[in-house]
Amino acid sequence: MRNKGKVLMGLLGVLAVFCLLTPSVVSAEKVVKIGVIYPLTGGAAAAGRELRAGAELAAEIANNVMPNLPMTMAKNAGIKALGGAKIKLIFKDHEGNPTLGADLAKKLILDEKVDGILGCYFSSVTKTVSAVCEQYGVPMINAASTSPALTKRGFKWFWRTTPHDKWFTKDLFELLKGLTEGKVRGVKAVPKSEIINIASACEKTEWGSHVSELIKHFAKEYGFKVRRSILYAAKSADLSSEVRALKAAKPDVMLFASYTSDAILMVKTLKAQKAKPKIIWGQDAGFEKPEFRKTLGDSIVGILTRTVFLPKVVEIKKLAGLVNEMYKAKTGNDLGGASARAFTGLQTWVHVLEKAGSTKPADIQKAANTLYIPGSELVVPWKGVKFSTSGEELGQNVLGSGLIGQYQKGPDGRVVLEIIYPFDVASADMIYPFPGY
Repeated sequence: MRNKGKVLMGLLGVLAVFCLLTPSVVSAEKVVKIGVIYPLTGGAAAAGRELRAGAELAAEIANNVMPNLPMTMAKNAGIKALGGAKIKLIFKDHEGNPTLGADLAKKLILDEKVDGILGCYFSSVTKTVSAVCEQYGVPMINAASTSPALTKRGFKWFWRTTPHDKWFTKDLFELLKGLTEGKVRGVKAVPKSEIINIASACEKTEWGSHVSELIKHFAKEYGFKVRRSILYAAKSADLSSEVRALKAAKPDVMLFASYTSDAILMVKTLKAQKAKPKIIWGQDAGFEKPEFRKTLGDSIVGILTRTVFLPKVVEIKKLAGLVNEMYKAKTGNDLGGASARAFTGLQTWVHVLEKAGSTKPADIQKAANTLYIPGSELVVPWKGVKFSTSGEELGQNVLGSGLIGQYQKGPDGRVVLEIIYPFDVASADMIYPFPGY
């Protein structure tokens, strides 16, 4: 009897231990780890905050059920094809440093064992991080770096959702051409001789250098004259000499590629030196950040910027309006080009994982190369997401498109961005010429 009692007590002990362990085993949640590398400090920290908030919102929607949102990823409470696995984002700050970005990618891959990477905003950092991903065979989706060269390297583990600078810069010259043809809302046809002379100032980085060359390329193609082309040191403390050089060229059109701190300083310097070109255009980045608007106020009225998303999109796309309200409740700001693209990048990750039904790199690769997300699923006004698998640009989304907005004063006196291009979706008359300072 004693032996039976000991056996019974032993069984009860094992059962008790099992009962204690079972809840933790059952509650252990499957996760898919995505490493996210953004500039969270430094000169582009404002953009980094937007990017992070956009990615976080997309993950929140994917990990829960939100029946009011007409999008597939809001219905499944996780990755349905992976048994409801939740998306876990692991953020790292590259500080705008390509070498640091590469080191962070290695740590995410080797130490954190991430299933994939999202990032990195700066094209120069994306260049080094994607090389690390290529080395280790880890999938990377890029949502917001626009140097055309990134998808011309033949990489097999890199996919880009956003349009790149070649498309965006071509849009600018289509706008200029449209001005001469009377296609711009609210503006009579402008003689080409009035806007033929161009000057540009772009930061001397992977991104800015490419934009500078693209401006020269399209100016020649469309019959405009580049009178001055300046490459300046990023994060400059003073841009007075650059602005003097631009003014000396007497351009009709001034074009810029600058991140937030430089964009603000550039406009302050243009104002101080009373610059008065007929058109000022910024290549997104710093020219579209909330800090740009808040810091400069009425000084930016009349300035153009390219982007992929403007708050006015919510008037023509219900889904964009619903997601924008969620983003605004989270951050206090409307979705912008950076946050909308980060949202779309993480959303693309969700669709790829659903299609793959696996976190094995080879399965993710196959899914990405055969992916199609219809435009109706996206907050950005694109035709969809579909990656090129042949030709010169491997991994480039071929269904993206851009917008050009102009800062104008709304009825309530607030400065807002109105859609100027494409012409068929313009939300306001264009202010032309630029009022000057």
